Amino acid sequence: MKTLNYKILLKKEPEGGYTVLVPSLPGCITYGETIDESIMNAKEAIELYIESLKSHGEVIPTEENILEYTLTVRENA
Repeated sequence: MKTLNYKILLKKEPEGGYTVLVPSLPGCITYGETIDESIMNAKEAIELYIESLKSHGEVIPTEENILEYTLTVRENA
């Protein structure tokens, strides 16, 4: 079994809880009331996403050749 790593983004929601996005897996989005719950839900969502890709004979995206960078820009008034 191959180990895959995916970055997740947690967005705090105004009504509470966190929405989780998996940028490398389009449409892989989940939610949790706490950060810990959100991370657990993301792990499950990723596993199900990969399972679905495998069952349909599709390629499983990886982050092997992805570089991460934070870009800062100024908002013009």
